Amino acid sequence: MLPAVDSADLADVRVWGMRRGITIDVGSADRARLEAIAADRNSPQKHVWRARIILLTAASVGTNEIERQAGVDKNSVWRWQERFMKEGADGLLRDKTRPARIASLSREIIASIVSRTLGIPPGETTHWTGRAMAKVTGVSLSYVQRIWRSHGLQPHRIRTFKLSNDPQFAAKVRDIVGLYVDPPAHAVVLSVDEKSQIQALDRTQPGLPMKKGRAGTWTHDYKRHGTTTLFAALNVATGKVIGQCMPRHRHQEWLKFLRAIDQATPKGLDLHLIADNYAAHKHPAVKAWLAKHPRFHMHFTPTSASWLNQVERFFGLITDQRIRRGVFTSVADLERAIMDYLDQHNAQPKPFVWTKSAGEILETVARAKQLSVSKYQAVTGVAIKRFSR
Repeated sequence: MLPAVDSADLADVRVWGMRRGITIDVGSADRARLEAIAADRNSPQKHVWRARIILLTAASVGTNEIERQAGVDKNSVWRWQERFMKEGADGLLRDKTRPARIASLSREIIASIVSRTLGIPPGETTHWTGRAMAKVTGVSLSYVQRIWRSHGLQPHRIRTFKLSNDPQFAAKVRDIVGLYVDPPAHAVVLSVDEKSQIQALDRTQPGLPMKKGRAGTWTHDYKRHGTTTLFAALNVATGKVIGQCMPRHRHQEWLKFLRAIDQATPKGLDLHLIADNYAAHKHPAVKAWLAKHPRFHMHFTPTSASWLNQVERFFGLITDQRIRRGVFTSVADLERAIMDYLDQHNAQPKPFVWTKSAGEILETVARAKQLSVSKYQAVTGVAIKRFSR
């Protein structure tokens, strides 16, 4: 049983710095529990010094000595002595609930910030900033940022898109996706394109390598040493790439690359080439050459839909892993680096896996078009109303 505590006695404690006529008796179970808390290195420090206060009090240690050993002030000693006398050991492990440091906002303010963010900002600005929204709504910047975070709003960011207007979009998508997921027998499917105007860039000063706590460095300016164009044909089934660097990308270079593909592939197999609508791919000289080589079958992607061409993914890899952060003192140095990367890639090729069906792609594009039209009408309607005032 915990001894009864008289409020007058507690008042004397606060006035005189001692508990006159009050003793704390710690039972064996509570003592073992408090000693375990104080000895456990994983216990929170606030629990450790609270347990020490009670154990020292039970040992008749004075308040000043308890302050010194527990590293707290006398108000904390009195507070936790009182808590133990009222609630026992469990009271030492519980913190009183306190009101939130940040007051909650009303639903009206939150709704106002969200609706304003989704609309057009005043004046000649193109998008909302946190400070502009805070000024208009009369709240702090941190409040605005919290609301934007909780609602997934990022007005400072924008993503690009392009919807194809090709009248044969659906047919071309089904044709190309069919080659990816169900290629014809006794044939090779090649995704072909050019990565043009690759610059041989050299930095004006040597940079510093990366080390612990510091990123690698290079100068903001550079020297141009010319450009090259990478012609690449990705074997969809194996992941191997037939590549060739040329100074230009006219129909003459395209024909030269087609001859290289013809020589690098088995003669008895048909070749299905997926390419974009670049004019050089449809030049009369190219069409005449293709007519003399019937094993070549061209499949053109829809306009504004280069994402259908798998070789674009390979171009992204070589750009990120070899070209963008490379330093090249000449075009020959750049071309050598590109061809070495191709050799390394072809030593352990890995094909890309196409996961979307043609039907899923067409449904997604249809939804995007419908949403784009409706949003455009809504935005232009607001804009016309604004400028008509």
